Amino acid sequence: MSLPRYPNYKDSGVEWLGEVPGHWKTKRIRFVAELNPSKSEISQLDRDTVVSFLPMDAIGEDGLLRLDKEKPISEVETGYTYFRNGDVTVAKITPCYENGKGALMQGLLNGVGFGTTELIVARPKPEEVTGTYLHYLFISPDFRALGESCMYGAGGQKRVPDDFVRNFATAFPPLPEQTQIAAFLDRETAKIDGLVAEQRRLMELLKEKRQAVISHAVTQGLNPDAPMKPSGIEWLGDVPEHWETRTIAKASKKITNGFVGPTRDILVPQGVPYVQATHIKGGRVNFDDSYFVTSDWSAAHAKSILVEGDTLIVQTGAGTGDVGLVSIDEVGFNCHALIIVAPNKSLICGPFLSAVLQSSYGQQKLSSIQTGAMHPHLNCGEVKFVEIPLPPLAEQNDILRYIQAAAASFDTLTTEAQRAINLLQERRTALISAAVTGQVDVRAWA
Repeated sequence: MSLPRYPNYKDSGVEWLGEVPGHWKTKRIRFVAELNPSKSEISQLDRDTVVSFLPMDAIGEDGLLRLDKEKPISEVETGYTYFRNGDVTVAKITPCYENGKGALMQGLLNGVGFGTTELIVARPKPEEVTGTYLHYLFISPDFRALGESCMYGAGGQKRVPDDFVRNFATAFPPLPEQTQIAAFLDRETAKIDGLVAEQRRLMELLKEKRQAVISHAVTQGLNPDAPMKPSGIEWLGDVPEHWETRTIAKASKKITNGFVGPTRDILVPQGVPYVQATHIKGGRVNFDDSYFVTSDWSAAHAKSILVEGDTLIVQTGAGTGDVGLVSIDEVGFNCHALIIVAPNKSLICGPFLSAVLQSSYGQQKLSSIQTGAMHPHLNCGEVKFVEIPLPPLAEQNDILRYIQAAAASFDTLTTEAQRAINLLQERRTALISAAVTGQVDVRAWA
């Protein structure tokens, strides 16, 4: 889209802003909006009046609100942030601020809401600024970058000070023009958001198709004309007639646990890499060198020293059942709270075992033997009885080459979709920035 610039520009007097349209007026936010209005203005409401309640996760990075939580005023008037319909909010804590969390408050129950204390509330003065325009200003990249540079605090507790918003200076167009700019951005960002949603749906479909192709290959083979026989195993169905099925115990040399116990006192700044459940990602061990143990400690716990081809299964926690294959890069690492399966290489290779356990069949089987609804857990005594399809070794290698090529193809398409999303989001950000700083003239846009 090619949009014209305004015919006349002037110096805004604001260092970061530069030149702005000649008829725009430079003002600080405190002159166009009231910050953090007092909840005393609803003192006349009955304390049993039910209003909307918005924790941080109810406020999207796309300006959308989730209004499914409600509470009586008596439960939220102390210790929460107050706002009402028409107010504009912006998250002040990292990383919510940088990610663009904030919204124009609309549709609140009884017109009133309370929420997380990590919000700054700006109430537009109707004669100065519209709520929609102010929201676009707050999510613009310049506002976000300047606010980030003013954050105080440390680590995950850094916050943007209220005074940054209060004293933020920019140029404002006349009210009718604000309405035109906001309408333009509403329509154009909606188009972009629709395209992003399509790319995300494509990525989900690619993920599902990738899983289906790999699952079919490791459970039914590559020859569609091969004679089949019933496996007699729930969720597995028929397998090629010449395949075997065995339990993991009968196809492995060893199945054991990594060290299960407290880790706080055994970790050191450098030493033997110590793999945790968080390092099992995407079927691999993705070690981010955060955890180490001494070589003496590792030698004393030799049963959990990793060997190339070992298959690791997350034993407990949110990732229970996730599977990772130990490559040559992780040989000699030690591990914590993982199930280690060392395949019998005369029967099955580690990559094939890993692929089977990552297949739909493998994940269903592992899920079916988990215990603990709130704190899921797997144990070796159950995992070793999981039955797996077992083609001849040569066929295992053929299947692995096939799924490696198929996975690479799906990964390429997924990368292209993600690249398209990144470009669309960059376009969205640039469009908002250009519009609220007067670098494009949308007054003639229809």
